[in-house]
Amino acid sequence: MKSYLLLAHRAIDEFNRLIGWILAGLLLVMTVLIFWQVFARFVVGSPLFFSDEIARFSMLWLTFLGAGYAYRKGTLISVDILLEHAGRTLARLLRIAIILCSALFAFILIKHGYDLMDRVASQTAPSTRISMMWPYMAIPAGGVVIMINSLGLLLDEALNIHNQPKQEVN
Repeated sequence: MKSYLLLAHRAIDEFNRLIGWILAGLLLVMTVLIFWQVFARFVVGSPLFFSDEIARFSMLWLTFLGAGYAYRKGTLISVDILLEHAGRTLARLLRIAIILCSALFAFILIKHGYDLMDRVASQTAPSTRISMMWPYMAIPAGGVVIMINSLGLLLDEALNIHNQPKQEVN
C-alpha cells in the first residue's frame, strides 16, 4: 500500500515539475511581449495591437496555475498561529481540515469556472479574435491543479512527509 502512495506522490511531484515549466514559459511570453510592446511603441513608433491582450491572458493563466503550484510548495501566505501552538495530533487534524477545505474550494473553482467558460465561449477577444473560452479556461485548470496538489498534501500527511519551505535564520 505504501509503495502505491509513494508512486502517486512521485507522479504529483512530476506533474508539478511540468506545471513549473509551463509557468516559466508563460512568464517568458509575458516578458518578451511587454518588452517588445514598449520597444515597438517608443522606438519604432508602431505598437503591436495584440501584445497586451496576450500578456493579460498569460497573466491570468500564470495566476491560477501558480496558485496551485505555490499551494503544494507551501509558499502561499497563511495564518498558522493555531498550528504553531497546537499539539502534534491537533496540528495534524488542522492541516487535514485545511487541505479538505482547499479541495472544496478547488471543486467550486472547477464547477463554476467550467460553467463560466461555457457561457463566454461564443465571445471573442477584441485584438486576437480568439474565443474567450481560452482565457476563462484558466479558472477550472487552476482548480484542477489545486485539487491534485490537495491530494498530494493528503499523501504527505499519510506518509508523514512535510514539505515546509525553509526559513532563513538571522
